[in-house]
Amino acid sequence: MSLIWLRVAVILYGIASLAVLPAALYDRPRWRHVAVPATVAAILFHFVSFAEMLNAAHHMLPVDTHETQALLALLLALAFLLVYWRYKTVSLGVFVLPIVVLLTLVPAFRPSQETLLLAHSNWILLHVALLLAGYAALILSLLASLLYLIQERRLKSKSTAPSWLRLPPLDTIDQIALKTLLFGLPCMTAGLLIGSWVAAVTVGPAFFLDYKVLLSFAMWIAYVGMIHIRRMSGLRGRRAVYLSSFVFFVVVTVWAANQFSAVHRFTTP
Repeated sequence: MSLIWLRVAVILYGIASLAVLPAALYDRPRWRHVAVPATVAAILFHFVSFAEMLNAAHHMLPVDTHETQALLALLLALAFLLVYWRYKTVSLGVFVLPIVVLLTLVPAFRPSQETLLLAHSNWILLHVALLLAGYAALILSLLASLLYLIQERRLKSKSTAPSWLRLPPLDTIDQIALKTLLFGLPCMTAGLLIGSWVAAVTVGPAFFLDYKVLLSFAMWIAYVGMIHIRRMSGLRGRRAVYLSSFVFFVVVTVWAANQFSAVHRFTTP
């Protein structure tokens, strides 16, 4: 049943991602009343599917690539709803919802048989969930920075032509980008600390020589540096996009390092 619910969620996410286009691009409020409820319904089916998936597999955390993708997609969808609830804008949905569809499409129609070489425990569950929340916050911040750049260029051009993309004020977009980063930092920090503590107890000091672990701490340093630069210099616009893109590239590198990690790598039994 979990696959059925996830497929229903994918369809609803697809409807939401299509409905958000006229709502955001052409300022059609009626389509917003389709996009938001469809996203809410998709999240409910997604959550039920994810819970059943873990229950059927007899574990409490994602243990393969597809389950991790499903959890990351769920967090991104929830983040989109939180931004809509706080700022009453669906503009980020133009980018976030298609990403959610892509992340859930493969787990819904091509189930995986991979396993993760990590001890199953509630602490590992918390470790994974916190890091994924940090990743989701970073992705959302990057998308907000891109929207800031688009809006800034539109305002500087002083064009009187009808806008092709209805966006909130620059200050609102900047607040979204910064606050999502500030939310993601404690999640990422706690996730790394919990993972390090579990590894020190179960694997030993050799764990800290793993490629994935070293890159994860480099990612944390880059994340902290990005927040410090933004707070101290008020970095916005193109430079903020470049900085966020660099940190996102580090995150992608960390994710790819799973294939070379002795303790994080996803393998087929």
